[in-house]
Amino acid sequence: MNAAFFDLDGTLFDTRRDLAATVNHTRRDLGLAEIPVETAIGYVGQGAKLLLERSIPEFAPGAPGVPGRDAVPYERLREMFLSHYAEHCCEALEPYPGVFETLRALKERGWLLGLNTNKPNFAVRAILEKFGVSGLFGGAVVAGGDCAELKPSALPLRECAAKMRHELSPEDWMVGDSWTDMECASNAGVKGAFCRFGFGRLRDSRFDASVGSFFELLDHLKSHA
Repeated sequence: MNAAFFDLDGTLFDTRRDLAATVNHTRRDLGLAEIPVETAIGYVGQGAKLLLERSIPEFAPGAPGVPGRDAVPYERLREMFLSHYAEHCCEALEPYPGVFETLRALKERGWLLGLNTNKPNFAVRAILEKFGVSGLFGGAVVAGGDCAELKPSALPLRECAAKMRHELSPEDWMVGDSWTDMECASNAGVKGAFCRFGFGRLRDSRFDASVGSFFELLDHLKSHA
């Protein structure tokens, strides 16, 4: 039985506006100017810690800080960011075209489906519940904070497979829009499908398929089942 594992941000959902809004809410709380949406989004994909260090460099470890203001420890920054994101993570996001039709079609064809994302678990649960699609993945969800490591490590993907009682094989797929997804696939010994429609960065990572939509992904996976 084949398995397909999916990233969330930039793969299943366009979450740019909510993520950027949360970054800028946090910056405003710190008395800092907002940054452009695309700048903020360029820092997404490797977990909250790196997102905060890059989007709020004024308070990153080793930074000189902001004159006249006390330093803010990372844990406090993280608390501020996650508090805002808990309020706004489901406001403006949208599923990409064909997402739910493709997931349901794969499920009907016997594919095992998993969700492997660096996004915080509380936000993943809220998003899946908002759209009523938690059942498509069952318990096979590994999010940021659920595992000792983040993508591009293979460990989250292995843990996701274990949740579905599945042994990874070279015929399985990791689907995502970022180099972290493709490196995760490579590290885990599965195939990588790169989503060109997302907002992640590929860098020089290799992939086994490049798709421009979920409908294209469905056709591709059907031909490799």
